[in-house]
Amino acid sequence: MNTNRIMTIIRGPHTSEKTTIIAEENRQITLKVDKTATKLEIKKAVEQLFDVKVDSVKTVNVKGKTKRFAQRIGKRNNFKKAYISLKEGYDISFATTE
Repeated sequence: MNTNRIMTIIRGPHTSEKTTIIAEENRQITLKVDKTATKLEIKKAVEQLFDVKVDSVKTVNVKGKTKRFAQRIGKRNNFKKAYISLKEGYDISFATTE
């Protein structure tokens, strides 16, 4: 897989109350990823970027919510998120800075 594709697959971490609970209980991280990315591409990208071993990848397509702004109706963007289980002994922390 080429370097340009690896850099465009992962959009960033997805943090919420649910993902924080999942991270503590199941050693999983949640990332926003490219809509066209496959599970194998996501696994390879995470392993190369963060130097960890991935156990499994589960993906979910999230539909954007329809919101109302005064008298206009708007819609948030659709996105894809990946739940990534890491193998024993590996961890990714987005809270620390080096």
